[in-house]
Amino acid sequence: MKDIKVTDSVKYIGVDDHDIDLFESQYVVPNGVSYNSYVILDEKVAVMDTVDARKTDEWLVNLEEALDGRNVDYIVVSHMEPDHAASLQVLAEKYPEAKVVGNAKTFNMIPQFFTFDLEGRKVVVKEGDTLSLGSHTLQFVMAPMVHWPEVMVAYETSEKILFSADGFGKFGALDADEDWACEARRYYFNICGKYGVQVQNLLKKAAGLDIEIICPLHGPILKENLGYYIGLYDTWSKYEPENEGILIAYASIHGNTAAAAKKLAEILEAKGAPKVVVADLSRDDMAEVIEDAFRYDRLVLAAATYDAGIFPCMEDFLHHLKAKNYQKRKVAFMENGSWAPMAAKIMKGIVEGFKNIEMVDPAVTIKSTMNDENIKTMEELADNLL
Repeated sequence: MKDIKVTDSVKYIGVDDHDIDLFESQYVVPNGVSYNSYVILDEKVAVMDTVDARKTDEWLVNLEEALDGRNVDYIVVSHMEPDHAASLQVLAEKYPEAKVVGNAKTFNMIPQFFTFDLEGRKVVVKEGDTLSLGSHTLQFVMAPMVHWPEVMVAYETSEKILFSADGFGKFGALDADEDWACEARRYYFNICGKYGVQVQNLLKKAAGLDIEIICPLHGPILKENLGYYIGLYDTWSKYEPENEGILIAYASIHGNTAAAAKKLAEILEAKGAPKVVVADLSRDDMAEVIEDAFRYDRLVLAAATYDAGIFPCMEDFLHHLKAKNYQKRKVAFMENGSWAPMAAKIMKGIVEGFKNIEMVDPAVTIKSTMNDENIKTMEELADNLL
């Protein structure tokens, strides 16, 4: 915490969590995660969000060190999800004179999580409202469904800082030495992917602000090359492919469908495909496969037929794609079945419900093990995909 600086008057007081194995009990985080919180020191003192209950004690030490004996005047709640708001009651009770700043939806949610008395402590803000701390002024921008309905961001006008809530966040603790885009992309599509329209609305509002620093609730503070990060968010939230490439996602029982998927990858690469990624849905991190599905412009679904349906991990993958609003891609199909192949028909039926999808023929049907005729069909499919 001591090594992380926002500005002279805006202090970082967040914490890293290296002990967590699954974020939101579903996303693998090999390099942990950060819970970011900030304090603005002016004539009035404002704490910008709290942290997960896993790290309350460590966070309070950081806060007290930054305060250096001062009291808290305002507690700004941009997002009520427990990884950011779980320490709210502890803070509110520790500084009973502090006002709590949120929007109407924030205050509807607070009693669902906490029991402390808000009488006389509410500062209810709406779109465009401001809060003066002295030389610093916070301007509030509502960001509903990015990715909860009560979310708002705050723009500090004097130092041109956007406190962006979950926007521009990423997996990984702040001391993780890793590429920003990789874990930010996996974070975005799995956490916010469903809400591209709402993210676009927020980006349009942010375009009217002169932003020099972005302070998210997860991941590093962004101070340089902000156009790069904003550009990626624009691409992601429009559901546009980021790169040319083909993801082959397979669900194989005994390895025969896997062998066919890898053969198709060889054919595509031999024909000059710019990028081919092969994912084993039974073993690979689902969140990372979802990330790649949105990153690239083409997708091949390869699945074994199972109980007259599709192998469960493929069904799960398609459920995730639907939930995250997968669209604007080309999709092809491979199926396997020893006596009654059904997987392609069922997968097509699901994908037909997605928006702006171009289905690429021919579908490849394998009966048990791949043969020369299957390879010939794969060659034709590869040509059509390319």
